[in-house]
Amino acid sequence: MALLRIAQAQINTTVGDFRGNLEKISEWIVRARATGADIVMFPELALCGYPPEDLLFRPKFLRDNRRALDMLAPRCRGLLVIVGFADHVNGKVGNAAALLENGTVRDVYHKIELPNYSVFDEKRYFQPGNRCSIFEISGVRVSVTVCEDIWVEGSVTEACAIKNDAQITLNISGSPFYAGKLAVRRSIVKRFAKATNTLVCYTNLVGGQDELVFDGGSMVVDSNGELLGCAKFFEEDLFVADINMDSLGAKTPLWDICGRPKRLKFEAATGRPYLRPSVCPDLSRLEEIYLALVLGTGDYIRKNGFKKVVIGLSGGIDSALTAAIAVKAVGADNVVGVTMPSEYTSTGTLSDAAVLAKNLNIELITLPINSVFEAYTRAMEEPLSKGAPSVELENLQARIRGNMLMTLSNRFGWLVLTTGNKSETAVGYSTLYGDTAGGFAVVKDVPKTLIYELSEYVNEQAGRELIPRSIIERPPSAELKPDQKDEDSLPPYSVLDPILTAYVEEDKAPEEIENAEPALVREVIRMVDRNEYKRRQAPPGVKITPKAFGKDWRLPITNRYPDGKMQEPT
Repeated sequence: MALLRIAQAQINTTVGDFRGNLEKISEWIVRARATGADIVMFPELALCGYPPEDLLFRPKFLRDNRRALDMLAPRCRGLLVIVGFADHVNGKVGNAAALLENGTVRDVYHKIELPNYSVFDEKRYFQPGNRCSIFEISGVRVSVTVCEDIWVEGSVTEACAIKNDAQITLNISGSPFYAGKLAVRRSIVKRFAKATNTLVCYTNLVGGQDELVFDGGSMVVDSNGELLGCAKFFEEDLFVADINMDSLGAKTPLWDICGRPKRLKFEAATGRPYLRPSVCPDLSRLEEIYLALVLGTGDYIRKNGFKKVVIGLSGGIDSALTAAIAVKAVGADNVVGVTMPSEYTSTGTLSDAAVLAKNLNIELITLPINSVFEAYTRAMEEPLSKGAPSVELENLQARIRGNMLMTLSNRFGWLVLTTGNKSETAVGYSTLYGDTAGGFAVVKDVPKTLIYELSEYVNEQAGRELIPRSIIERPPSAELKPDQKDEDSLPPYSVLDPILTAYVEEDKAPEEIENAEPALVREVIRMVDRNEYKRRQAPPGVKITPKAFGKDWRLPITNRYPDGKMQEPT
């Protein structure tokens, strides 16, 4: 049996860290070589980090990127290396895959299909490629592609693989996570494999980058669309699989759809025992979301140079879950909780914050805000004597707390983690420069109803109540005035969240949203639209839904739609 051994290096790189990325890629080449691999694949734009965004407009960034590739080439002896980088040729930038072998750059392929939807802006940065890349190794014809090339049905690369009777497709990818994305991704890979009659090796990125999380899950799918093996999820992995070249079938003479045939011939090693690819068990919905939040939070902290984080612990469920995630991400010794009671803080929430801190084994600082609040109101007594009271005193308490957290951040270099969830963020149930003040919003894309599910999951995984039952069962409250409850200002979250999902994530018009009172739907949408200015000033947070506020959502602040919609003629 003639075998082709392909290693997929599912690594976690950092945008712009050419030295670090180069050394990491070199290290994993050594690991791949030790397995006897013929080919090792690295993710999309692995050399410069993904996504580099407007750094691609800087000429020096592109020069440094190419220099890193040239430094990598001599380290690639003994096997064929395929690595993603940003190629700059004749004033044009391509999202490229370099084929490195025996110390040289043997070929460079430029991604042809450029995504320009959701979080992707590739047409802003890249020019599409104008030829496919097919090479031969031990007589087996292999097509090289980058991410979106296999997502587009009827793409140039698909037609090229079919016309050339390619037998293997190698795809290097940077596919960001959202809940349920793995099933979508697998269906795409399986469709392409069956359409082209090729075995597909799909190598995905892993790690957090600002709002995005990459979950790995690299895979091998045969030409019948069957999953042969997959890498780990949410962690680095060297996934190695042997391909039986005798089973790949015959081929016709090479013909390139773009008119530029490329014959690169390499030889596979011989005489090795067959290595069966491993299959990682699939994750549950809650497990994958939880791991995404942990990885995204941890990488944001580490990659931005922070050692410790600080969290305002209100005794509520949002801050409790945020703290639990932070402890998992960076360790209990690197998490500090701060409780800031006011005259409206109940003894229950105050004691729950202390119990939570003890359960998580984190430091807890207590900073009462009453005296500061009184000083503020005395200082503003004259102007505030005019007109009827509104929400200003409620918001003032939140802003005092935000100031205290930011002061601790300034003194000790701690990153402030905010605790607002997606439901509150959507409708503006937050205080600008108060509970929105901070550096990273861990649960920013987590609806309130999902907050409860994840809190139960955390306790289930711990085998005990890390998050006290009293926190989970207490009706949510901002505790900024006597006997305050969230439902005084908002519909129940079980009613609110489905409306928000329909409007924010599914782009439904008010009249298309079912199972809710039309007047309530209109009011919720009004709250969403009028609070865009708050969301623009909020910190980034981990994306876990198909459409998150931030890169996914670009609603105009100045906007009268749907109030200003076209009227039917009379």
